[in-house]
Amino acid sequence: MTPDPRPADYGDGVTLEVGLFVAPQLGASYDDQLAVARAAEANGFFAFVRSDHYLPPPGFSGLPGPTDAWITLAGLARDTSVIRLGTMVSPVTFRLPGPLAIGVAQVDAMSNGRVMLGLGAGWMESEHRAYGIPFRNPTERFERLEEQLIIVRGLWTTPNLQTFDFDGRWYKLEACPALPKPSQFPHPPIVIGGQGLSKTPRLAARYADEVNVSPPDPMRCAKEFFRRVDAECHDIGRDPVTLRRSVTITALCGSATADLRRRRAAIPGPIGEPDIAGTPQQIADELLRFTEFGVNRAYLRVADLHDVEHVELLGRELLPLLRRS
Repeated sequence: MTPDPRPADYGDGVTLEVGLFVAPQLGASYDDQLAVARAAEANGFFAFVRSDHYLPPPGFSGLPGPTDAWITLAGLARDTSVIRLGTMVSPVTFRLPGPLAIGVAQVDAMSNGRVMLGLGAGWMESEHRAYGIPFRNPTERFERLEEQLIIVRGLWTTPNLQTFDFDGRWYKLEACPALPKPSQFPHPPIVIGGQGLSKTPRLAARYADEVNVSPPDPMRCAKEFFRRVDAECHDIGRDPVTLRRSVTITALCGSATADLRRRRAAIPGPIGEPDIAGTPQQIADELLRFTEFGVNRAYLRVADLHDVEHVELLGRELLPLLRRS
């Protein structure tokens, strides 16, 4: 694995890269997502990442209906220019590893090498029942996640004209041609996301270029989570600095109190309170606290995908406060 190192100026002059995270299963068409992605690209966000779900949580209609994550990203690959694109995160229950590797490699080529693959074990049992997707017990899901990580990386890094074989408990590949190859070499960054303190840090240390946590209590959980990540890296002889660390935070930003009230009123009740709310400076101050734990990327979740002005405000006034602190 070729690690994705921290920014060169990480340290006294902290660089905190910021991406945008959206959850289209709440109710968003492709055009809605394209508008937000283009606004994020035009206003300095380094990445646009989306959840990979087919069912909204209770309390949401989900209209006009779900959009498939990787079909959406394929469209965005052609309709954007420089912003990174990815999932946070794709459940291994949704796709077989061979077709997943093919599809992501193709989207990477369509985007000229801008894809990030986020993988997780999956957790929403109701959407599996709704769409006829088998839902396994936690142990099996994490075993499948580890095998998929090995397979996807193996397919992408197998030299041309050579084949890839795998004989695992859940997946078996025989004489796979391991094509196509992604545009990025040796492969697109692999992000492992989760909240658990045992399996997720272990898998991230062994297979990931980036590890992401989005806990219900971000500051309290991040400290312990990344401490476990450090320990797992040391156990296998990996320098923890080679593993990017990121958090996903629900943010609500306004330059004035009236803006905050208006945006808060537009958020559907079932979403709950944002993790961080305030002026651009207040949000910047909160985000920079995560750098104490080695975090060098933050993905800001915006709840209202129709409020493009919110994205523009975050890019215009928040991001400059985080590039150099």
